Amino acid sequence: MSEPITVSESVRLEREGDISLVVVANPPVNALSWHVRQGLFDGITRATNDGAKAIVVICDGRTFIAGADISEFGGGAPHAVGLQEVQTAMEDASVPVIAAIHGTALGGGLEVALCAHYRVAVTSAKFGLPEVNLGLLPGAGGTQRLPRLVGVPKALEMMTTGRHISSVEALDGGLIDDVVDGDPAALRDAAIAFANRAVTEDLPLLRVRDRDEKVAQARGDDQLFVDFRRGIARKTRGFLAPEYNIQCIEAAANLPFDAGLKVEGKLFMELMTGPQSAAQRYAFFAERAANKIPGIAKDTSLIDVRKVGVLGAGTMGGGIAMNFVNVGIPVTIVERDAAALDMGLSVVRKNYERSRSTTAEQVEQRMALITGSIDKSDFADCDMVIEAVFEDMALKQSIFRELDEICKPGALLASNTSALDVNEIAAVTSRPESVIGMHFFSPANVMKLLENVRGAKSSDSVVATTMAIGKKIGKVSVMVGVCPGFVGNRMLFMRGAEAERMILEGATPAQVDNVLYEFGFPMGPFSMSDLAGLDIGWKEQASSSSTIREVLCENGRRGQKNGRGYYTYDSDTRAATPDPEVEQLIKDFAVGQGIEQRDVTDQEVLERLLYPMVNEGAKILEEKIAIRGSDIDVVWVNGYGWPVYRGGPMHWADSIGLAEIVGKIEGYSASLGGGHWELSPLLQSLAGSGGQLQTYSG
Repeated sequence: MSEPITVSESVRLEREGDISLVVVANPPVNALSWHVRQGLFDGITRATNDGAKAIVVICDGRTFIAGADISEFGGGAPHAVGLQEVQTAMEDASVPVIAAIHGTALGGGLEVALCAHYRVAVTSAKFGLPEVNLGLLPGAGGTQRLPRLVGVPKALEMMTTGRHISSVEALDGGLIDDVVDGDPAALRDAAIAFANRAVTEDLPLLRVRDRDEKVAQARGDDQLFVDFRRGIARKTRGFLAPEYNIQCIEAAANLPFDAGLKVEGKLFMELMTGPQSAAQRYAFFAERAANKIPGIAKDTSLIDVRKVGVLGAGTMGGGIAMNFVNVGIPVTIVERDAAALDMGLSVVRKNYERSRSTTAEQVEQRMALITGSIDKSDFADCDMVIEAVFEDMALKQSIFRELDEICKPGALLASNTSALDVNEIAAVTSRPESVIGMHFFSPANVMKLLENVRGAKSSDSVVATTMAIGKKIGKVSVMVGVCPGFVGNRMLFMRGAEAERMILEGATPAQVDNVLYEFGFPMGPFSMSDLAGLDIGWKEQASSSSTIREVLCENGRRGQKNGRGYYTYDSDTRAATPDPEVEQLIKDFAVGQGIEQRDVTDQEVLERLLYPMVNEGAKILEEKIAIRGSDIDVVWVNGYGWPVYRGGPMHWADSIGLAEIVGKIEGYSASLGGGHWELSPLLQSLAGSGGQLQTYSG
């Protein structure tokens, strides 16, 4: 091997006989920063000019090019050469170009690999075009090249979901040409061997753009695209990017390559400059910012969590336990009696058995990591114990007194409370520094959000460990402070109160729910109540017809569980239908309360549901319950169904204009009274100064 030649700050050129290697070294993920693009272009050009008979594009570190440098998005004209010039240099090279892939080839990284004449990968490599998750489509020819290799159906599935596929799937589908067992060193040797074979056997310079056989299979097949759109309609409702990806693949099937590229370019720019992608890119960075806790040093020591205890084997406790065994951490789960324990463990097993992603062998492996018990003393050797019982302060305090006696020194003690004061819980122990809130969302094995609640005395080590363990089990973690309802439920209460108020004034439950559904939420507050069960916490003996919910329960309406709640439900399909009987019950209740009913517009419904949330979010920031405005958005996108293409309540409020929102809040405060319409001083201040909620950090 000759001495390496530095081509750019992140690319070097090496030589192995007749083969030149263009090596990318741009840690941590070899993103396509401007100096990578320039280095690739100059490296390929120089290798060809220096007489190389073949070129291998390969990367140092733990991955191939993992994608674009997102920090450059929206930053104006790119530095140095553009990606298209790099791709043209590869495709039009006069010698074979082989992409050698390990780690992940995603987004722009895969689009680079698609411009090589051949692709070789290690068995552990992953491939994908996940731009849809940022509200975008592959903008460097990926929409036109991928279907030419894997076919239209596979390209549709990959690009509208952003799913990563394995090397085996990539080889079977025609995306890559060879798979190599072993590590990156083995990949280098195999890629050089492949390059030498390409030279000696005079393999053709296969340009993906020229291949037509697979897209021709879908040419003129309009029904294929109609059926695919119908199949993903529910999941992608409200999102532009999936539809634009489909339109690009339609162009790949029906138009010449260059014409398809023009369609891709036009639609890419529409998305790139539009509000949905801006919101989704904002959400991407907001999740990463949420991991940064001011005052917690990077070298803060972490508790070594090798075994976890969970108190409660119900829906929440079982789901929490699954998160840990999924990553190989043993769990001891304790219930009050054997019957409840057996039922809880059977539900966990059924959850695994129903999962398409879990093999029968994995089910047994994971269940073997769970130890059931009816004795809390079995928590004695656990490094972390999470309590998941009813929301009752006296009960939780009683439990934490016991845990304080049982658990070993240094064990982290967490409460899964959704609203109660973590400081009051910690105060009954001799180690309040070890106590913290870990608010999982139901179903805990599915929902992404973990709202961690820092107590006044929670130690830095406990705070850092809680965030780290959340990341390990695949959650999106946000650290918040102590107040009733914390961030998410505190804001949800404001929305719920106004929803209840509006149906008494003349809006129907269906109207209120539909406004939120059209905004992008999966369901509205009354559909949600029916799903949860109207009788949760309701006691017939104490019921006094003092709320609509009590009236409905007194009339035998329990929600979806018995087919009658705010709506009636089809016994087979569970489809909801507005019920005139409910609307009459609400009208009668309003008359009894002396409330005059009227027509309420959809715009008023939207404002009265969401503006109090924005106002409360500003108060949460003032009180330093949330660290930053973007953290509030992370909570609502990942835990409460706020549509990610609207960024979250703080981002959305900034897009509407804070001055306009302040004006409306002041108007509603005057007409409806104070309470949750009392204007946040912070919101008023930011509106006056041109500031933003999403970037605010106290």
